[in-house]
Amino acid sequence: MNRPFDPERGTRRIHPAWWVAAVAFVALLAAAGFRAAPGALMVPLHEEFGWSTSIMSLAVSVNLLLFGLTAPFAAALMDRFGMRQVVATALTLVALGAGGSVFMTASWQLLIFWGLLIGLGTGSMALVFAATVANRWFVHRRGLVMGILTAGSATGQLIFLPPVALLAETTGWRSASLVVAAAALLAVPLVWFVLRDQPADLGVAPYGEDPEHYTPPEPVGGGAARRALGALAFAARTRAFWALAIAFAICGATTNGLIGIHFIPSAHDHGMATTTAAGLLAVVGIFDIVGTIASGWLTDRFDPRKLLIIYYAFRGVGLLMLPWLLAETIHPSIVLFVVIYGLDWVATVPPTAALCREIFGERGTIVFGWVFAAHQIGAAIAALAAGVIRDAFGEYTYAWWGGAALCAVAAILSIVIRRSPVGAARQ
Repeated sequence: MNRPFDPERGTRRIHPAWWVAAVAFVALLAAAGFRAAPGALMVPLHEEFGWSTSIMSLAVSVNLLLFGLTAPFAAALMDRFGMRQVVATALTLVALGAGGSVFMTASWQLLIFWGLLIGLGTGSMALVFAATVANRWFVHRRGLVMGILTAGSATGQLIFLPPVALLAETTGWRSASLVVAAAALLAVPLVWFVLRDQPADLGVAPYGEDPEHYTPPEPVGGGAARRALGALAFAARTRAFWALAIAFAICGATTNGLIGIHFIPSAHDHGMATTTAAGLLAVVGIFDIVGTIASGWLTDRFDPRKLLIIYYAFRGVGLLMLPWLLAETIHPSIVLFVVIYGLDWVATVPPTAALCREIFGERGTIVFGWVFAAHQIGAAIAALAAGVIRDAFGEYTYAWWGGAALCAVAAILSIVIRRSPVGAARQ
């Protein structure tokens, strides 16, 4: 590990970049608490209030949409005001949304708490936070760090989903919501006192950079909205951006939108207990950690486009087979699906972020924010569409098959992306 020299001890200490990455991981993990909640809470909310799957899916769609659309502006805000301020505010919004939801009495309030507050909070961090940390604090191991931080969301799903499902089934969905709120609040002090915006704040160079040749970046000026929209205008003139954005929209549709929200209700339709289905989705989180970190390692070594083709192809096959795999009990086929889907869940993130950085230069992080916005737009559309399909046909089969077809489109789009930089990417 590239460790800065400590003159007082005459030894080398761990580079501060790794501590920043560790705190970022914890913050992403805490924010991921709500990512585990909707699928486990939809059944008890329906039983208490009689709200339809379509109504609850709409609230989740609003959440996913804001989650994505906030991201590029959050990236610009982090450049302007600092990561610490933005992330601490975001975690507070998540806590307010999750904690405030226990007072709901009408379905429109679900749109406020689940949709607006939590959508803005999670969107202000999301994967642009991971990309900002990786790009600012690391020169070497960027892909690996991006993979580890992306896995923070998977780890959050792994940690929160089983207890959230258990609490929802035993003590009620309100207890589960309060657990999510508490987790977000507990991460705020750690972020505030440990996280730093730039290596220069601690008098060091980024990990892997030669300190003798490192020049701290100039403070960023200008409005966050202007910079975010300027990056979009810059990127939208290229085919590479649209290929990345559409493919990543399909990624969001087939993970957060379909499996993340509707796997548990679909398994429940087949007679599987909610807690059992939640356990399977948590296993997805376990293998997601492995798959995403491995994808980061591979991204540092191989053509990101080829990795994306493989990932989307495997995901499509899994969705195509899912209607025949769900049953009342766990069997080897559904376990195999969970393992493969877990390894593939957000393995697309490190290569997509790497392509944004490679093609769009210094604007790459904000451009990735817009690509991530497309990811969440895809997730929002899929979450709502799957709920409508379930209400219309009484099952999710057509939703799974539609997702499989979209994965084939994403694989084709990944083939045609050109890696050459599109020109100077000044802020």
